[in-house]
Amino acid sequence: MNRKQEVAKATEDLDFKNKKYQLQLKTNHGDIHINLSPDVAPNHCRNIIGLARIGYYDGLIFHRIIEGFMIQGGCPQGTGTGNPGYSVDAEFNETPHVAGVLSAARSQSPNSAGSQFFICLDAHSHLDGKYTAYGMTTEDTMDVVKKIGAVETARGDRPLEDVTIETMTVVEI
Repeated sequence: MNRKQEVAKATEDLDFKNKKYQLQLKTNHGDIHINLSPDVAPNHCRNIIGLARIGYYDGLIFHRIIEGFMIQGGCPQGTGTGNPGYSVDAEFNETPHVAGVLSAARSQSPNSAGSQFFICLDAHSHLDGKYTAYGMTTEDTMDVVKKIGAVETARGDRPLEDVTIETMTVVEI
């Protein structure tokens, strides 16, 4: 199902010039707050805000967790194969992939990002300029990201017990 029109409608009021936005993820392991960076990746910021506003992420899981690397979520099937029915072109920028960075997950094609995202657990410079970084976890919630990054996983880097995004909301900061 293509959610592009819903996302466009849900983001008509965004004002990246005069306002700052933060994602607030309530997970079953605690809260994560991420300040968005529309100055370097406006289309990715607009996309995740729109998806969050329509409730797309509510109830989804972090389906892939690699200790010391990243936590990945945003797949509606929970398998890493799902998307919102459209993609967002890459917006490569100078933001380094350090611990806490929010970045767009994608397939081999640079322009294949949709709803999936990952949060880095450590610095990974090999991703710089190859994946679209578009936000940063707040320092006070980084402990939750690290806690999720340390859960026990099975084959395919899937957590043994679901790590759920109960809600993802957007606030102006």
